Amino acid sequence: MSRKNTAEDAFPDDDAANTEVLEGGNRSIIMGIISQMRKDMDLSRVTLPTFVLEPRSMLEKITDFMSHPDLCIQASRMTDPVERFVAVTKYFLSGWHVKAKGVKKPYNPVLGEFFRCQWRFDDGTEASYVAEQVSHHPPISAYHYENPKHGIYIQGEAHPKAKFLGNSAATIMKGYSRITFAHLHNETYDITNPNVYARGILFGKMIMELGDQCMVRCVTSDLVCELDFKTKGFFSGHYHGVIGKIKKESTGEVLYEISGTWANELFIKSTKSSAKESFFNVKTASIHAKLVQDEKDQEPLESRRLWSKVTAAIKCNDMDTATEEKTLIENRQREEAAARQKEGVQWNPRFFRLNKNEEYEFKEQTP
Repeated sequence: MSRKNTAEDAFPDDDAANTEVLEGGNRSIIMGIISQMRKDMDLSRVTLPTFVLEPRSMLEKITDFMSHPDLCIQASRMTDPVERFVAVTKYFLSGWHVKAKGVKKPYNPVLGEFFRCQWRFDDGTEASYVAEQVSHHPPISAYHYENPKHGIYIQGEAHPKAKFLGNSAATIMKGYSRITFAHLHNETYDITNPNVYARGILFGKMIMELGDQCMVRCVTSDLVCELDFKTKGFFSGHYHGVIGKIKKESTGEVLYEISGTWANELFIKSTKSSAKESFFNVKTASIHAKLVQDEKDQEPLESRRLWSKVTAAIKCNDMDTATEEKTLIENRQREEAAARQKEGVQWNPRFFRLNKNEEYEFKEQTP
């Protein structure tokens, strides 16, 4: 069974969906926190007020990038390596528009927290996903997605590091994603991510932007896509721009050029043609809904159950209760860490293990 929502309905595409106007009291709280900071300061240990939080965990937010899994299935079936690479690039670019309204930050997962879900498709196949917080200092989220019938496997790590930059806060998105097509092609695509910026936290309107360079690379097919997410200049430019080039890596020959905006529509043009074509259009795309077990049936450390009281309070705009519940979770984490240290107990992830390359790999359990 396939369950779909239109992207246009779920996430309206205009600057209003990425901007936020803070009330006077809330901006005063932000200003009070900022007054204690210095430029380039690491924000990982700074406790943010609950009104800036998106009511879900980072472990669940990662699934936004699997919102159009049909694109990945289509790519896995293509026989031409260049067409396949172009399709994988499209899949990677398709998930960035999926976000909460305004400028929000997901919950920082606690150590051992995990999130699980599934997708079901019209052809009778299923995909599953599991993510786990495998490290707290530094924060590392490991994740694994698989559609075994189609031989699609995605694994990766998110190492977000937040910095204060004056009128902006930046989340430097270290880590990687790795897409493997195991059945027909036996090839892997290595992917890095752009960084995330919250602009206007001191003055002006607050807006979320993506910025800086990232890439998609497939060594087997000798192809690379170099992408540049453009932030708006003070006097010129526009929001949410992306430009990119798909090249033969060994020769530098440019095959395709990509342009447009990740929040609206992207275009692609072959260097052998003067005409550009629509590559991905947010307004006509369909978000493939994920299936998540009911909270009451989840384990205590599963994200939605763990944060359920915080989430309920935020959705009711009861920020005092949200702050109290969030503090309880964070204090319990500190107490458990102190107890492990006192007893000399090493914590080990449940679903992942470190391999010889110092990367977290899935333990091959059933998610």
